Amino acid sequence: MKYREDKYGNQLSVLGFGCMRFKKKLGRIQMEETEKQVMNAFRNGVNYFDTAFIYPGSEAAIGEIFEKNNIRDKVFIATKLPPQMMRTTEILDKLLGEQLKRLRTDYVDFFLFHMMGDIKLWERLQSIGIEKWIEEKRASGVIRQFGFSFHGNSEMFCRIVDAYDWDMCLIQYNYMDEHTQAGRKGLQHAHAKGIPVMIMEPLRGGKLVNDLPADAKRIFSEHTVQHTPAQWALRWLWNQPEVTVVLSGMNSDEMVQDNINTANTTEIGELTKQDEAMLRSVVNSINAKMKVGCTGCGYCMPCPQNINISGTFSAYNRCFTDNRFKGIKEYAKCTVKEKHAPASACIGCGKCEQHCPQGIEIRKQLKEAEKELEGSAYKAVCAVASAFGKKK
Repeated sequence: MKYREDKYGNQLSVLGFGCMRFKKKLGRIQMEETEKQVMNAFRNGVNYFDTAFIYPGSEAAIGEIFEKNNIRDKVFIATKLPPQMMRTTEILDKLLGEQLKRLRTDYVDFFLFHMMGDIKLWERLQSIGIEKWIEEKRASGVIRQFGFSFHGNSEMFCRIVDAYDWDMCLIQYNYMDEHTQAGRKGLQHAHAKGIPVMIMEPLRGGKLVNDLPADAKRIFSEHTVQHTPAQWALRWLWNQPEVTVVLSGMNSDEMVQDNINTANTTEIGELTKQDEAMLRSVVNSINAKMKVGCTGCGYCMPCPQNINISGTFSAYNRCFTDNRFKGIKEYAKCTVKEKHAPASACIGCGKCEQHCPQGIEIRKQLKEAEKELEGSAYKAVCAVASAFGKKK
């Protein structure tokens, strides 16, 4: 495993384990599989694990795994807490106590203010005495480093970076988002100030692997150097010296091993001008087909009407990146088999849009998805499923 230094000289694995997408069944994390994957990553040198208060079951899962295998002092835990929940420092103490309990530890290596998309959030935290609270926790050793995760534009990111002496930050960054969100501009600004930058959504929630249009697949296949789409996305990131850790939401043995192999064989500055040009062609191909820039993070859920928003958008995009039949088939699985409400059930309450890191106009896009997905073919599938259900 290759390592890059944090602000204080700690050696962090370039591949971090993103703990939001652990495999689940009926809403419960599959602990046996998850432990196997986490420990395989650890044995292969991965020492950075990222979780959050709002990831269902995640903190408790890694706490249990680390305690069971006696490796807490050999790993770095990064966890997060939304500023919206921090009304007072007393409330913050209570929430942090819950996180430590879940994680089965008495300290956190990296504590992040979650989804800091606006400088006003930081200013509100300052008004409740957050800077004094930070120094108290740092002095006591309960929290060793402080940072923030970010979804927003590069200008706002730079303002937040400049507002405090941060130890690190976490941004969405991939070859599709090179000039959106914090972007390359934000990455370089933070790096210039000596702030390590961790990366989330390197594959855009798997979209840069699973939802590639045929043109993009062809561009990859015809390039002189052969890597899988996932490998290209990770190599593009590790090619940049400003990147410290790349998080991957690994939830299969194959994914863990493949990412480890890619991390072990990627060097800074290895991509050629031809490689970069090839990836720009892929971006153009994806942009020509993609309808909704949803990463599938799930922050918009649960929907009060039981609409699987990210599942709906995935099926909607597939109608154009793959073909309409496959999109409708995926949508039928989401709504009929998995018993989620269709897009047409949206009542326009807007709760989802308050939490979307991508700033997607979800209500508007659900109406567009409805037009594409809920036609005669979909209604026929629903009728067959309903008839079959009655016979049973």
